[in-house]
Amino acid sequence: MATLVSVNVGMPKDVPWRGRTVHTGVWKHPVEGPRRVRRLNIDGDGQGDLAGHGGEMRAVLVYQLDSLRHWARELDRDDLNPGCFGENFTVDGLPDDEVCVGDRYRVGGAVFEVTQPRVTCYRVGLRLDEPRMAALLVAHRRPGFYLRVVQEGEVAAGQEITKVADGPEGMTVAEIDGLLYLPGHRREQVERALRIPALSPGWQASMRALRDADERGGAGGGNAGLTEPAAAPPAWPGFRPLRVTEVRAESATVLSLGLADPEGRPLPRALPGQFLTVRLRPGPEAPPLVRSYSLSGDPGAGGYRISVKREPDGRASRYLHAHAAVGGELESAAPRGTFRLAEGDDPVVLASVGVGATPVLAMLHALAGSGSGRPVWWLYGARDGGEHPFAAESRRLLAALPAATTRICYSRPRPADRLGTDYTDAGRLTPALVGGLGLPAAAHAYVCGPAGFMDDLTAALAAAGLDPSRVHTEPFGSAAAITPGIGAPAAARAPHQPPGEPGTGPAVTFARSGLTVPWRPEREATLLELAEACDVPVRWSCRTGVCHTCELSLLAGSVAYSPEPVEPPAEGNALICCSTPAQGPEGVVLDL
Repeated sequence: MATLVSVNVGMPKDVPWRGRTVHTGVWKHPVEGPRRVRRLNIDGDGQGDLAGHGGEMRAVLVYQLDSLRHWARELDRDDLNPGCFGENFTVDGLPDDEVCVGDRYRVGGAVFEVTQPRVTCYRVGLRLDEPRMAALLVAHRRPGFYLRVVQEGEVAAGQEITKVADGPEGMTVAEIDGLLYLPGHRREQVERALRIPALSPGWQASMRALRDADERGGAGGGNAGLTEPAAAPPAWPGFRPLRVTEVRAESATVLSLGLADPEGRPLPRALPGQFLTVRLRPGPEAPPLVRSYSLSGDPGAGGYRISVKREPDGRASRYLHAHAAVGGELESAAPRGTFRLAEGDDPVVLASVGVGATPVLAMLHALAGSGSGRPVWWLYGARDGGEHPFAAESRRLLAALPAATTRICYSRPRPADRLGTDYTDAGRLTPALVGGLGLPAAAHAYVCGPAGFMDDLTAALAAAGLDPSRVHTEPFGSAAAITPGIGAPAAARAPHQPPGEPGTGPAVTFARSGLTVPWRPEREATLLELAEACDVPVRWSCRTGVCHTCELSLLAGSVAYSPEPVEPPAEGNALICCSTPAQGPEGVVLDL
């Protein structure tokens, strides 16, 4: 018979960590006497990061006394007491390799249902002063698990835990945890997990992603349950020369460059929505400039086209506008990116402003070129006709689609711009306009533009009934940071050289941030730490190579891991939370 050894609670608090402040509820402490368990938590308890913890499906965290003893031996510690793993219930019994998702238990006056394993994140390591802990919990198959409160009631230490129902499929917490985080995802296991109604929505989404990747063949490798999978490995490693075959002005500020193989062979097909990263050498003594530009042309044309807006302070864009010429060459990495048109027959919404039209224009090319009958909404905003790139091209492509709807918004139309011909609406492309279009809930929407525009359109599309998983965005620059428990600084700094003495190691280039920094092994232990020292926006959660939140494209060079990740990233990618640049003259170029 299992027993509730300790009830542990604690409210979130701010904790100093590496020069920053983390808001966390991982500090839990035993309490005396009965406590009432409610739908979202226990009286006196709270969670600091509701994106990863808490809520109805993660109301109570359970950890076992046997696991505390295991870690005391493994880590040679004598201070591992109830609550120190952030758990609400410390129990004697209920091991992770026996408890099944969907099992129901009665404790005191309350009834609970097992919903998922613990989510791996860095905060349990912060609490224990053991940075490897997130990876160790997975590797040792001792994650602990969450409970949903089926019946509210009072519980107290010392009470017996009685099983009242078995979960369907009989899949243990350890089995489902390993299915997501460890290599070797068997289709039969994934299908079983998806048949468990109690499994939390987040884990169900991860299981569906694993199943869908298996159906596609998983050509790109990696873990589709943790990160958006690549359709295939990059077509070539590092950078290679491409010849400029065309230079064409698309508007007053946008220039298109056609690119081809110097030997005349067809280039590997890119997927509609992907981007190219180019390396420019503005002078023999000047450092190279590395920038990424969306592919804007027909994906099946045998060559590539990028379109570049001239920015007043953009060194790379000004260089290309001034010096790109037919017959010249650009160094380019292979097409990459997970912002790409989904196959199928579902309706499609392509929404953009300004030069954000480039990736969705490639999608429009793909739809028109295939003779697609899918309903398509082309939503675009510009200042006026002089700032409207691809106007004639997009009209021609839309005319080839039998079920296309067009809304072109000019915020400040010129007298020469013709309402009903050049544009359909005076004013900006607004959420109100989008909300009034009657978009079908089954549509996939692709949105590209400045961050504020994408945030507003994403909210409008959700309000119109689209599932958030069907709304895909592509930022102009770096993706929004993910730093659990750490809020954004009041005044975010632009990426910069790190403070202190410059490094002497290989060059590390953050392509989206336009920054190249010498590696400093004496100061930073990982590429993630170097990016943080430069205020480059980063995304992470576990910091030990488990969750893959930090996974990104490795555009050039190679990395070394320490520790080795629990499961390797997709081919052509890197996990920056546990890697360093491998020694070599080229250094590394990261899509960051």
